Amino acid sequence: MDLRRTQVTRGGTFFITLPKDWALRNGLTRGSLIAASETADGRLILDPKYDVERAPAVATIEPGPYIDREIIGKYLLGYDIIRIEAEDRISLEYRDRIKRSSSKLIGLEIIEEDYSRIVMQCLLEPSALPPEKVLRREHSITSSMHRDAVTALIEGDSQMARSVIARDNEVDRLYFLLVRILRTIIQNPGLSERLEVHPIDCLDYRLVASLVESVGDQSTQIAEQAVQVGDIELAGEVSQSLLNLHLAVHEAYEDAVNAFLLRNISVANSVRDRQAKIEALYDEVESVASTQPAEIARLLLSVASLINRVYDHSVDIADLTMPRLSKST
Repeated sequence: MDLRRTQVTRGGTFFITLPKDWALRNGLTRGSLIAASETADGRLILDPKYDVERAPAVATIEPGPYIDREIIGKYLLGYDIIRIEAEDRISLEYRDRIKRSSSKLIGLEIIEEDYSRIVMQCLLEPSALPPEKVLRREHSITSSMHRDAVTALIEGDSQMARSVIARDNEVDRLYFLLVRILRTIIQNPGLSERLEVHPIDCLDYRLVASLVESVGDQSTQIAEQAVQVGDIELAGEVSQSLLNLHLAVHEAYEDAVNAFLLRNISVANSVRDRQAKIEALYDEVESVASTQPAEIARLLLSVASLINRVYDHSVDIADLTMPRLSKST
């Protein structure tokens, strides 16, 4: 840290000197323009290259056994261009894996390809994708997945269950996109100000996005069980107890995410306050399950446990709700 004392001219103008090494590294001379912007917490950001277009960040990867994870990792780190380069020919197996990996990542497209090289570029502009918008879309899909998975199980609708499973890929794509955007915001104070997302908010968005993605996973597991049992419809008392638990948890999940996005503390607190009700409904499912054949009982308890985990995630999301800070604080 380089501390500087504030000085004041006779006319009342405040000024400080700039570190010489920093000025020389950035090519500053007499009369150079520097952009000064104030953050929400009162700090000043000095940018000597505010009018210089940022050069694309490029990563180069060699084909290997972990090529899939490496591509996703570079995407999450915010690289604009990802090159896959081999000393010899890229095999068909690796080409297929590279293309499958790119299809999981929103905005990443193959722009060049020959026998030894594949070049992918992310064509998305982060400033056009506020984190709130992406999170809302991710939540919207998982909410419908949770609803449809339980409905498919109760009604014995295997086709609906399979549609739930298929939607999980889109949830993963949105989660990866949101992580990339949040990393970009943290590294770019100017973008943080334009999107009105402070770096401290990025951690909360990342945690909530991860919990929302987990709700999609739980819904997929319920749908997979619905596919396994086929078109067997559950009896009235059995389906009603499961439906009651689902409806209460689904409402809590909706309220938790909306409370986080709207920074509504009272709604967030109400999500945790429903714990006794949720526990009572879970006990009701357990009671009904004890009167059913072993196979149906195992199914009920497994699904009820997955639904209950959705409520646990909802409480965690609600706990991340913070009051919106005014710019004057």
